[in-house]
Amino acid sequence: MNNSFKVFTLNQLIRGWINYFKIGSMKGLCERLDRNIRYRLRMCIWKHWKTPQNRAKNLMKLGIDRNTAYRVAYTGRRIAFVCNKGAVNVAINNKRLAEFGLISMADYYAERRVTC
Repeated sequence: MNNSFKVFTLNQLIRGWINYFKIGSMKGLCERLDRNIRYRLRMCIWKHWKTPQNRAKNLMKLGIDRNTAYRVAYTGRRIAFVCNKGAVNVAINNKRLAEFGLISMADYYAERRVTC
C-alpha cells in the first residue's frame, strides 16, 4: 500500500469520524490523535525508504544537511525512536504532510463542530 493511498484513506476516516462526532467536545482528543497520525505516517514513510542510502538521500532532498542525514539514516536505533525526534520531524514536518494531502483532524473539527 503506497503512502498516497494511506493519506486518502486516513482523510476519509478523519472526515467520517468528525462528521459523526461533531456535536461532542473533543478538541484535545483531536489534537492528540493528530500528533499520533502524523507520527505513524512518518514511520510509514521511513520504512518505505527501506535502505540507509535511500533514507540519507531522501533526507538531503528534504533539506537536511549531509552529515545529519547520514548520521540519522545509519543509526541502529528503532524506527519509532528515529521518527519521534530530530531530523525526520524537521524533514517531514506538518506543513509538508499537509502539502502531501493529509488533513488536520483538529482543524477539520474546528470547522465542523456544532455548539448547542
